[in-house]
Amino acid sequence: MSRATVNRLLLGLIGVLLVLGALLVLAGGLDVYRHLGVTPPGWWPLTSPHQPVLSTASRTRWRDRGWWWPAVVAGLAALVLLALWWLLAQLRRPTPTELELPAVAGPGLRVRLRGTALAEAVQGASLGLPEVTAARVLLLGRGRRLRLQAILLLEPGAGVAAAVEAFRAGPAAHAAAAVGRTGEQLPLDLRVQVARSPAPQHPRQQRRRARRAARVSCPGPPGGRSSRQKVCRAPPSTGIIRPVR
Repeated sequence: MSRATVNRLLLGLIGVLLVLGALLVLAGGLDVYRHLGVTPPGWWPLTSPHQPVLSTASRTRWRDRGWWWPAVVAGLAALVLLALWWLLAQLRRPTPTELELPAVAGPGLRVRLRGTALAEAVQGASLGLPEVTAARVLLLGRGRRLRLQAILLLEPGAGVAAAVEAFRAGPAAHAAAAVGRTGEQLPLDLRVQVARSPAPQHPRQQRRRARRAARVSCPGPPGGRSSRQKVCRAPPSTGIIRPVR
């Protein structure tokens, strides 16, 4: 499960809990149950505007038990640790900073490659594929869990299957070979989008564009005080520029 998916699930769960709590407080504060003639069960919280969120009995029920305060401290500590883990997970870069490549010159030689450089190289190679107009490539994970995430935008009417096969055989295979996985394929998350064909223009719109293209600025008479300029139009039949009154 990706980090973005975990973020969406956690934020959605927190949002649902907050909305439910707000609805309970709003229903009790506005005395909705009495207005609707509904009698909630005895354990239901906030049934009237004068009822506190936590009653005195609820606050003091477990105080005399020996396990109460250790359980409270442990729950709060777990909540703080979970929040810190979530914060550190957001700050960690999804793209590896450097990749250690297999040495080709001899033993003892360490070769390192920036992860962003490899991603940019794969993106540049993707733009050279047939019928590809735009591309975006990210390198995610570390070590053996390294994977590619790519988005390709194709020309209108392009073949998706051919573009996927060309990407796998070209940029993806070269990236796997660059990190020392010759004969293997990096895990790939590929999304392909085909651009829409431009909608046919109405003949009236074509005539309007032709008229706009034929309009030019015609300067006023030399030495004139007025800064206004006449708009000239060139009729297609004669090609003579005449001022428009």
